[in-house]
Amino acid sequence: MILAGDVGGTKCNLALFSRKNGNLEMVYKQRFASKDFSKFDLIVKEFSRQAKPHLGNEKVEAAGFGIAGPVVGNRIHATNLPWVIDADSLAEEVKVKPIVLMNDLGAWGHSIDHLAPDEMAVLNVGKPYPGGTRALIAAGTGLGQSILFWDDARYRVVPSEGGHSDFAPRTPQQIELLKFMSRRYPQVSWELILSGRGFRTIHEFLAPTVRHPVFEDPDADPAPFITKSGLEKTCPTCVQTLDLWTVLYGSEAGNLALKVLSLGGMYVAGGIAIKILPKMKDGSFVDSFKDKWLFASLLMDIPVYVVLNEDAPLIGAAHEALAAMSMAAGRS
Repeated sequence: MILAGDVGGTKCNLALFSRKNGNLEMVYKQRFASKDFSKFDLIVKEFSRQAKPHLGNEKVEAAGFGIAGPVVGNRIHATNLPWVIDADSLAEEVKVKPIVLMNDLGAWGHSIDHLAPDEMAVLNVGKPYPGGTRALIAAGTGLGQSILFWDDARYRVVPSEGGHSDFAPRTPQQIELLKFMSRRYPQVSWELILSGRGFRTIHEFLAPTVRHPVFEDPDADPAPFITKSGLEKTCPTCVQTLDLWTVLYGSEAGNLALKVLSLGGMYVAGGIAIKILPKMKDGSFVDSFKDKWLFASLLMDIPVYVVLNEDAPLIGAAHEALAAMSMAAGRS
């Protein structure tokens, strides 16, 4: 059995995968609220307790976890959580080895070649270049970015913290948004806008006097209300908020594509894109993606996909754990 985890600031999804005929098949999955646990190893132990009936006589041979934050020396300080996770210490605590830690976008990236075609929504067909670099962007609790390069055998994932780079406005309205946000934050990063929290910020920028009941609850997340109202067109400000957010998402995806020349494709992951898929597919995202003056034709040749399988990070983490296990067996 392989243990895999997708660890975010809001939730932690853990799953068991069984090896069958050379493939990995998910046999059990559980979701936990991250804030309910003081340490990550407590989640792993609780999951192990709940998963016992699904293990039978088998044991967990390896584990892989995709976690929001930079991994240095197989150790990570989670970006949106007060957790420090060390692979060696975790291996001793939960009695599993090897354990592979990777950035959450790395887990998404490692899943791409293991997903079926119907697990992707095509936003731009493009002309993929064989072996070309791929780029991955994912808006959720934060904004993740990653680069995938071909090493003549498979795609390798290069982590990035590009979501924390400076927001670059392109229109007079976006310049005003930057000014608005500069009064609130010492640095205006792309992540402050292209994440769940960005919807309320944009809504308040567009119409400071328009308030919704969900805004008055300090523990509530207004993003689901704003996006739902925007899709259903029941609130004009929510419609405008969703429009602007999507355009900005496409713009930053285009920036990333130019920076890494992602001729192999741009992959849009994360929970928000799936929840607003009709908006992602209406053309505004791709129009903004390719709107790069002299490079518009180049960007039109880049395929753009939305990853639809929300279990993709678990799949990617599981396969990396399997690869690490196979490598360790080869050395022994």
